[in-house]
Amino acid sequence: MERVIAHSDLNCYYASVEMLRNPRLRDVPMAVCGSTKERRGIVLTANYPAKRLGVKTGMANWQAHQACPGIYTVPPRYNDYMQFSGFVKNMYSNYTDRVEPFGIDESWLDLTGCVSSFAQGELLIHEMRERIKREIGLTVSIGLADNKVFAKLASDMKKPDACTIIPGDKFKEIVWPLPVGDLLYIGTATKRKLESYAIHTIGDLAATDTKRLERWFGKIGPVLHAFANGEDRSMVAPAGYESPIKSVGNSQTCLRDLVSDTDVKVMLYALSESVGGRLMEMGMYASTVEFSFLDSDLQNYGSRQCKLTVPTNISGEIANAAFRLFKRCYGHWPKPLRKVGVRGCDLIGMDVPRQLTIFEDANKAVDKEELERVINALRGRYGNKIIQRAIMYTDKELSGVDAKKDHTIHPVGVFNGGVSVTWGGYKTKIMK
Repeated sequence: MERVIAHSDLNCYYASVEMLRNPRLRDVPMAVCGSTKERRGIVLTANYPAKRLGVKTGMANWQAHQACPGIYTVPPRYNDYMQFSGFVKNMYSNYTDRVEPFGIDESWLDLTGCVSSFAQGELLIHEMRERIKREIGLTVSIGLADNKVFAKLASDMKKPDACTIIPGDKFKEIVWPLPVGDLLYIGTATKRKLESYAIHTIGDLAATDTKRLERWFGKIGPVLHAFANGEDRSMVAPAGYESPIKSVGNSQTCLRDLVSDTDVKVMLYALSESVGGRLMEMGMYASTVEFSFLDSDLQNYGSRQCKLTVPTNISGEIANAAFRLFKRCYGHWPKPLRKVGVRGCDLIGMDVPRQLTIFEDANKAVDKEELERVINALRGRYGNKIIQRAIMYTDKELSGVDAKKDHTIHPVGVFNGGVSVTWGGYKTKIMK
């Protein structure tokens, strides 16, 4: 049976909810922006009048005002956005029980078996789009294809308030002429590297030898090749499905630029206390620690990972590993840092035996965990500042961060069920 996969994308979602709440904003350029005071002053989304004047998602507030003098800005109200997202997802459940969120404003829907044919699926998404507009007051762009990657691509092709179809027997003429950067999971850096190899369109990528792509990009190269050739067969997760958590992390835009090793240590301890606390709540250890950074010019960014000798959820051990990564990749301080992040990866359960080194005292390891547990309990009851490390008093501005309280939950990815690709004896399966 031919698969019938839809991808829905609510148009200018945050701005659309604000305009629904306040109709006077519909015809004026407006944007939803983070706090300038907390240095999160970027455009989260803008309405179409603002976009037509050059305002883009990710712009700093001052850039938005420069592009569109007099633009009306409002702070985000996430509770409202979650509420309306719930309304839309409830409507999707009238059509299928396989609805997989891809963030707050996007979802895949598996209509296979819910309609008798691909043509019936096309009629259904038009009905869905009209119902969302009529009953909820939001517009949506919906793409339809026989796989998730092309359905997502289709929903991006026409905005706002539109449906786009990519039939399985016509995808080459529709998809292959498009820029390679339009394909899901090809970001700016990957696009730049592909173009350096004269791969400018999705068709160019589809025609490139997989062994060459593997040599250039590692395991993800053949997966991108499969996507370009319409060979994605990853499943749409059932409604309510929660994928296994693979990592726990926090990143923070700092209240001021970090200019010294001590500044970085303060932030890494604040972030690691959040990561360690959440790992402990989940009953997990991290086997790998990742450090990420963004410089003050918003140009130089990246991340580094290291495998731990012994998996841990102790915040000090996580922070120390992150600091070693910082010194290795950024210790020469080419520029101040604006944002840093810490992540615990390759998680294992606390009930899984750990192999300690000959230098580890098992009793001390248990005592450290118990001490950390008591500290987390005190903070949970009396607040984050009830007990702090001495280094946090070197800068009360930076140490005022409560990363655990403010952490962001990221959306489910596309790789539910994985993508299996085999060529000439090579096989890879990419999991979430």
